[in-house]
Amino acid sequence: MTTLTESPLPGTTTRDASGSGRPSRSPARARRSRRNPKSIVLTIVMVLFTVYSVFPLLWLIINSTKSQNSLFSSFGLWFGDGFDLFGNIAKTFSYDNGIFLHWFGNTLLYVVVGAGGATLLATVAGYGLAKYRFPGRRLVFAVVLGAVAIPGTALAVPTFLLFSQVGLTNTPWSVILPSLISPFGLYLIWTFATDAVPAELLEAARMDGASEFRTFFTISLRLLAPGIVTVLLFAIVATWNNYFLPLIMLSDPTWYPLTVGLGQWSAQATGVGAQPIFNLVITGSLLTIVPIVIAFLLLQRYWQSGLAAGSVKQ
Repeated sequence: MTTLTESPLPGTTTRDASGSGRPSRSPARARRSRRNPKSIVLTIVMVLFTVYSVFPLLWLIINSTKSQNSLFSSFGLWFGDGFDLFGNIAKTFSYDNGIFLHWFGNTLLYVVVGAGGATLLATVAGYGLAKYRFPGRRLVFAVVLGAVAIPGTALAVPTFLLFSQVGLTNTPWSVILPSLISPFGLYLIWTFATDAVPAELLEAARMDGASEFRTFFTISLRLLAPGIVTVLLFAIVATWNNYFLPLIMLSDPTWYPLTVGLGQWSAQATGVGAQPIFNLVITGSLLTIVPIVIAFLLLQRYWQSGLAAGSVKQ
C-alpha cells in the first residue's frame, strides 16, 4: 500500500495512488523554467536605450582628453595620442580673458533666481489651488493645462516683442522673468499636494490655533518636499539648458549663459578668418554638465514618497 507524502522537498520522489514514482518540482522552479518572451524583449529594449543614453556622454568624455589636432586624427570613440584633459580645462578657463567663467556665473544667476523663483511660485500657487476652493478654480485649471501644452519656443518671439517694448532686452531680466513661469511645475505641485497633505491634518492644525502661514511653513512644506525637489530639478535643468530664449534676447556676450557662449565658440570654426577651438567647446560642454550631475546626486535622497503616511490616524 502506497502513501502520499505531504509537502515533499524539491527534487524528491513521491508516489501517486497507482504506485508510480515521479520527481516533484517546486512552483518557483517551474516558474523559472518557463521563459517569458516579453521580459526578454523588454530587457533588450532597455539595454538599447541605456546604450543610446550613455553613448553621447562616453563620446564627450573621451574627446575632451584630446587636443585640437588629435580630434581629427584619431577614432572618435577611443583616446588619442596624449591625455590633454587638464590642459584643455586650463585653456577653457583662460581663453578670451576667462569669458567661460563669466558665462558660468551668468548661468548660475539665471538658475538661482529663475529656477528658484519658479519653484517658489509653483509651490505656493499649486498648494493654494489644491487645498482651497474659490470661484474660477476650474478656469485656472484649464489655463494651466493649456499652458503646459504650449512649447516654450512658440512663446519666445512674442516674449521678445513684449520685452523690447519695455526696454528689457539685452538684460538679465529678459532671461530671468520668463523662467519664473513654470506651468508644468505648478500642475505637478497641484496634483502632488492633493494627496500628500491630508485635509484632516490641516483641520487639526487649525483647531489647535495655527494660522494658515504657520501651517504651510511648518507642516505642508515638509510633506511637499519630494514634489518641491522634483519641480526644482526640472526647473534647474530647463534653465541651465535654455538656449533659444537667451539667443534672441541677448546681444551682449557678457550676459551670455554657457549654452549660447559655447555656441559662439563653435561658430568660430566657420567663415573668413576661422579659428576652430573644438577641443575647448567639447571640454566646456563636459564642464557644463558637471553641476547638473552634482545637483541630481545631492537632491536624489529627497526623492521619496509616502512622507504623509501615518501622519493621520485612520
